[in-house]
Amino acid sequence: MLDAHLAAIVDSSFDAIISKDLDGIIRIWNPAAERIFGWTAAEMIGRSIRTLIPADRQLEEDEIIARISAGEQVPKFETWRLHKQGHLIPLSVTVSPIRARDGCIIGASQIAHDIAGQIYGRSQLELSEQRFRALADNIPQLAWMAEGDGSIFWYNQRWYDYTGTDLAAMQGWGWETVHHPDHLPRVVEGWRRHLDSGEEWEDTFPLRGTDGEYRWFLSRAKPIRDEEGQVRLWFGTNTDITDQRDHEQQIQLLMREMSHRAKNLLSLVQAIVHQTAGRTDSSFVAQLDGRLVALAANQDLMVRRDWTNAPLADLLHSQLAYVQDLLESRIDISGPEVHLVPAACEVLGLAIHELATNATKYGALSNDSGRVSIDWAIVDESGTPSLRLRWVERGGPPVTPPTSTGFGTMIIARNPRHALNAKVETRFDPEGIEWTLTAALDRVQAS
Repeated sequence: MLDAHLAAIVDSSFDAIISKDLDGIIRIWNPAAERIFGWTAAEMIGRSIRTLIPADRQLEEDEIIARISAGEQVPKFETWRLHKQGHLIPLSVTVSPIRARDGCIIGASQIAHDIAGQIYGRSQLELSEQRFRALADNIPQLAWMAEGDGSIFWYNQRWYDYTGTDLAAMQGWGWETVHHPDHLPRVVEGWRRHLDSGEEWEDTFPLRGTDGEYRWFLSRAKPIRDEEGQVRLWFGTNTDITDQRDHEQQIQLLMREMSHRAKNLLSLVQAIVHQTAGRTDSSFVAQLDGRLVALAANQDLMVRRDWTNAPLADLLHSQLAYVQDLLESRIDISGPEVHLVPAACEVLGLAIHELATNATKYGALSNDSGRVSIDWAIVDESGTPSLRLRWVERGGPPVTPPTSTGFGTMIIARNPRHALNAKVETRFDPEGIEWTLTAALDRVQAS
């Protein structure tokens, strides 16, 4: 009964079970051995086990027989054996001695497990690791990975090359030692805040190189989440922006210098106008002064914004600065956030200044009760997304339409039409002026 049970186990095993005598002659060859090696039991029983062993591994069998004869078990090891068709099979093999009833060793039992799938998986993993290393170590950024709590456990080679450190020095929070001490508290506070929130992190700060010099880096880290949405890892990069930052500072310095010179030129123009026409036409001089001041205010605003864009609300406040006391009480400004391109800032800034000047001299701001409402919105103008900006005066002296057009009309109407391809409408209603500008969004809004 027991022999039948053991025979059933051998026959149903997924692994090859082979027994042999001390001369290596096969005595038992189960169905799994037939499947793995391609030889039938009839072909292999009575044949030497060395039939399965490649020529360069024959010494393995000598060592196995020696250890079995000494009563030792040969623990699991990986090796290669031959298939009947001649190709190699990767196996995991365990060999144990077989003893007779009197305890004498009469042979060995061998269990062989086909590990082709494991070998393939291992090779793919190694290939993946090689590719990852090739990518990680050759990107221009310093790269790193951290645990969910922010403790860094991996850096790419570029990090070590730049900092002159190793993992033992940098592991965990060791990176703090290569940060500039003036910036470290801010960086740590921001990093911990993002670790708590799980939001993507971005910051700029200097890092010390192996030469002891500091360079500026733009650093970003992205959280890697599990199926439950919990942050398990962080992947981060540090991009050297020192040269870019230096160039930007040089450009800003040049722009400030250009602005300074341009404002000096405007001041010179003002002086010339005062000397030339001040005594004969003070009204003209005052108007021109105001427009030159508006140009200067626009220029200051754009320099502060690096000549890239400016919020419309900031532009309005800069042009109305000389009536700042009325902004809280008699001038209402409202609208969504819109960033204007420099050309739109120049055109709209002059128009707003002109409208404000007229309102102060003749319109709603010339008395103690009038009000000005400035609002804007994004609208659909015949299928085109557009900016609609309105200036509405109420409560001032009764308005009468002008009998002629002058330079002011060019500033508030003709100039925006030509420069921005805008539609401009000015209504001189008795209760107050209403000025409306509509321009395609792609002509005025910064991308």
